Amino acid sequence: MNSNSYGKLFSISTWGESHGGGIGVVVDGCPPKLPITEAEIQFELDRRRPGQSDITTPRKETDAVSIVSGTYNGKTIGTPIAMYVPNSDHRPEAYAEMKEKFRPSHADYTYQIKYGIKNHEGGGRSSARETVGRVAAGAIAKKILKLAGAVKIRSYVKRIKDIEANLSNDFPSLEAVEANPVRCPDPESAERMIKLIKDVRSQGDSVGGIIETRVRNLPVGLGEPVFDRLEADLAKGMLSLPATKGFEVGSGFSGTFLQGSEHNDLFENKDGKIGTKTNNSGGVQGGISNGEELIFRVAFKPTATILQPQQTVDTDGNETELKGRGRHDPCVLPRAVPIVEAMTALVLVDHWMRQSAQNKTFSFEE
Repeated sequence: MNSNSYGKLFSISTWGESHGGGIGVVVDGCPPKLPITEAEIQFELDRRRPGQSDITTPRKETDAVSIVSGTYNGKTIGTPIAMYVPNSDHRPEAYAEMKEKFRPSHADYTYQIKYGIKNHEGGGRSSARETVGRVAAGAIAKKILKLAGAVKIRSYVKRIKDIEANLSNDFPSLEAVEANPVRCPDPESAERMIKLIKDVRSQGDSVGGIIETRVRNLPVGLGEPVFDRLEADLAKGMLSLPATKGFEVGSGFSGTFLQGSEHNDLFENKDGKIGTKTNNSGGVQGGISNGEELIFRVAFKPTATILQPQQTVDTDGNETELKGRGRHDPCVLPRAVPIVEAMTALVLVDHWMRQSAQNKTFSFEE
């Protein structure tokens, strides 16, 4: 079992640490002749990179990607695709104190106990910098889904702390999401969110919130019961992201307040196609996509590193105090939006290929 890999037919393996030489990913199972360029991948990485606004970490990384194998003349050739992004803005001195002290709510203690060794410079594999590889691979997955079925994936910030966006049922455009640094398509709420993040940062503190994702044009049939239900794989993918603490699909936890007669999605004929009048299921029934819009939400905790003194212990178990240093996002959600989109694409393209293999590769009809 390889815990650094994901996917069955379209698989990725990420590698690298937050303060090592660089971050990379190997994509296996990508069909040949897919048009893809470094520029397309760089577009997604630029949305994720640090230092892009005054409410994110000031760490300066260009996150310039290089495709080192698997393509020729702008097209995939069916072999593994390797991509590499170097780290350049190292400041290991900011983590010197963490060599002997465990940071609250970080992976320092658990990594130390599990492996008996850790690199104290940054978060290593538990750092959000690992997601560079996922975003690069996700750009390829997005391209496949776009060409295969015009699939649209849109993630955006729905809530920061107690400020929730007032959103219509319209599918948000990419331009609306990217119109402000917090990546919330409700301009009025976005301004309040930005002010909150700045206020909290000035106090040396942090906040969390919720990212919502909507996917359109998915076919009926994606998902593999019992253990590989579509929403189960989405949950695993999302909860594998750093700082995530919750996942819900469709009505989610709010559906528990309803009765069955209120919650059931009644079927209807939609211009010759079977559909549902409501979408409390969030586009998934019995673990399989039903053709309606896929809707889910991911909860992100407040950034663990805060610039305030906190009680902790050292590696010998002695009680001590630690104040966070280094460069960290006071709120991870704005930069997590493209990461959630990428992970969504990786889950969906793998299930799309599995469904295609089942229905098209083999035929038992006479």
